[in-house]
Amino acid sequence: MRLLRTFEWRVLPILAKGLIGSGFLALLCRQREDRWLERWLPLIQTRAMGLAVLEIGCGDGRDTAIIHRTGLKVKAIDISSAMVKRASVRVPSAVFFVQDLRAPFPIDRTGVVISSLSLHYFSWDETLDIIRRIRAVLWPGGILLCRLNSTKDVNFGAKGHAKIDNDFYLVHGTPKHFFDRSSIFKAFSGWKVLHIEEKETHRFILPKTIWEVILEVETK
Repeated sequence: MRLLRTFEWRVLPILAKGLIGSGFLALLCRQREDRWLERWLPLIQTRAMGLAVLEIGCGDGRDTAIIHRTGLKVKAIDISSAMVKRASVRVPSAVFFVQDLRAPFPIDRTGVVISSLSLHYFSWDETLDIIRRIRAVLWPGGILLCRLNSTKDVNFGAKGHAKIDNDFYLVHGTPKHFFDRSSIFKAFSGWKVLHIEEKETHRFILPKTIWEVILEVETK
């Protein structure tokens, strides 16, 4: 029942069609195909500068494990103690912290910050403050790899919910921000955009529309 609350009831016909046409097992397998980080590993290794990678919003450690397999050290944070416990079992040699993203980061400097679908739970001003603090811990030439909710992400809350602010909704009791291209450039004003792409992921069974963005702290 908890799983069903993560998506919209209006899309159940889509799920039913998938169950009939492709089979339930096929849908479950698609959940595990979200390997978005793998193509960026060479870039991450180049920009890490020999420092630990900071992962904010690590969840159960799926991306943590991918980074760690390259030989890089990882410091990862998540607000959920249950998720951090699962992540620490998956990647026991990584360093984990249970904390809110709005609290000070447990790292002074890094060359790489990773944030997969963890920056969308906050007001606009809070989001900007988190981005400012991410920039503060990155060395010049350092990069942020992030994924953000798209305003087209109707399966997961971008439509039909109580409005808090522009593209900011209360989705089943959880505040969620949704981004379009212009709001991304506004939020990351002063950063160099290395890559920006709107795409679908099937990590959560139903298609989820997201932005995949890589940004650089420019050297002076």
